[in-house]
Amino acid sequence: MKHSSESAPRVTAPPQELLEGEAGKERLSQWYATAICGNDITSSCLYVAAIATVYAQALAPLALLIVGGILYLYRKIYTEVVEALPLNGGAYNCLLNSTRKFSAALAACLTLLSYLATAVISAKTAAEYIETLVPFLPPMEVTVVILVVFASLTIVGITESSRVALAIFIFHLTSLTLLLGVGVTYLIYHSGAWAQNWQFLRQEVHWPTALFFGVSASLLGVSGFESSANFVEQQQPGVFRLTLRNMWVAVLVFNPLISLLALSLLPIPEIVKHHDDLLSFVGLLTGGKTLHTVVVIEAGLVLSGAVLTSFIGVTGLVHRMTLDQCFPQFLLKTNRRGTHHRIILAFMILCISILYITRGHLLQLAGVYTISFLGVMTLFGIGNILLKINRQELKRTYRAGWSTVILGVVATTVGIIGNVILDYKFLIYFALYFIPAVLVVSLMYARIPILKTVLTLINEILQRAFIWREQVIETIMDITNIRLVLFIRGGRLLRLAKAFDYIQRNESSRKILVVNLFKEHNAAEQEEIRQSLKTMEELFPDLKIEYLTREGQFGPRMVETLSRELKVPKNNMFIGAPEAKHRFSLEDLGGVRVIF
Repeated sequence: MKHSSESAPRVTAPPQELLEGEAGKERLSQWYATAICGNDITSSCLYVAAIATVYAQALAPLALLIVGGILYLYRKIYTEVVEALPLNGGAYNCLLNSTRKFSAALAACLTLLSYLATAVISAKTAAEYIETLVPFLPPMEVTVVILVVFASLTIVGITESSRVALAIFIFHLTSLTLLLGVGVTYLIYHSGAWAQNWQFLRQEVHWPTALFFGVSASLLGVSGFESSANFVEQQQPGVFRLTLRNMWVAVLVFNPLISLLALSLLPIPEIVKHHDDLLSFVGLLTGGKTLHTVVVIEAGLVLSGAVLTSFIGVTGLVHRMTLDQCFPQFLLKTNRRGTHHRIILAFMILCISILYITRGHLLQLAGVYTISFLGVMTLFGIGNILLKINRQELKRTYRAGWSTVILGVVATTVGIIGNVILDYKFLIYFALYFIPAVLVVSLMYARIPILKTVLTLINEILQRAFIWREQVIETIMDITNIRLVLFIRGGRLLRLAKAFDYIQRNESSRKILVVNLFKEHNAAEQEEIRQSLKTMEELFPDLKIEYLTREGQFGPRMVETLSRELKVPKNNMFIGAPEAKHRFSLEDLGGVRVIF
């Protein structure tokens, strides 16, 4: 074990953007941030009322209110986790800081699939709406144009693209309000179908079964709620909680009211018949061609806005995962506007390829969509539980009750089961996309064993290929020699063992600089730490442990100073859970990871 009281040996400097972070970028205010994720979740108004009616019949408004109640539970769950860990990544970031890195990567795969399905389905559906007004435009090519346009907007920058999102969001909510107002006015002067639908429910429907499947299917209406957590670093302080509130209010108000209006206007068979274009049909019935045109235009726009949400959300998530070495490092490259264009372009190409592989028939992706986002929300609830158990000392601004978390997890789990019962093919389609995604992440996670196997094969089969052998060795050494910094407050063996065990299990690097900060030098404490670290060297012989003592107080300024001095990015710095007495939050530390 090496010891230094001033500095440590030089290592290769990481990319400058890893050290600088996002501090210099303009952050989003409440309504810009709400618009980005709100376009995704409120686009469900276009289809969820019809879906709820297919399964819940006249109980559809009640099913949608129950879904709003489930969303209220997750509003509390998300608030506790994200305000305690205010970093991009959503469920991935939550599990990364509360359990094993590989478990977090699996959650990230679900999120990536959810965004992929959202982008392609939303773009294709928007193209189909546009075709109703401009029949000569081919939907496949229009879908590609939508994907390219919103990829370009994301490359331009989140602030600029948020203005487009806000304009779409305002137009969408205005159009929905207009539709409800015209619909109610129409009912005043025309007879409705509510009595007929209610009579059918009482005589023909087993309402508990209908309500169960109605709620399960209607959970599609909350897709997009997880998006805000994936770009929280781009939001102003305190905005995240407001985005959750705004999304919840929009879903709770518009979805049940639209369902109630449809059931009041149309008999259930007619609603089922027009399940693909229910709102535009209601607009045509109550307001004529003018309102029909407005609804079709706003449907195309808000679905396109959901594409923008996918690009922004996936960029924040993949950037976070790449910093943690779950994806190749070339994705970290930024352009002159500070955006990660390689991530955006890769996602756009993947979306277009999936579109043509499925030939625009998106039933497979619909199954992936349903299970993925419900899985993401369920894992977020589980992450909340793990955070309560494993990171009790972590500073929080809000706490969700145990009953709230457990009830939320049970509700979304039952929702997944209900959707699988409705159509078991959803699970098959999900597996077809999920398994390859997991394999990719697993390959990145197992790089060292794979490279060692390659080295063994080279030694045995290609002993004369010295150049290849040296390149593989150099790659392994580059990865294992990436310096990690572990801040400690004393020499307690149990806490040190937990920290080193976490690093050995979850990180490819084997080089650890242990940093102890002190206000007043205490020789006895320093000797205890040195003896404890010698014990760690015996317990973890694969790890190269260095020790650095420094006079000073732990906090954002010290983290920034050491990050620059040691040339170690903040996401490669590890700490124990900050306590409530600390004046700083985890967000202020810029990505430092809580591991014990």
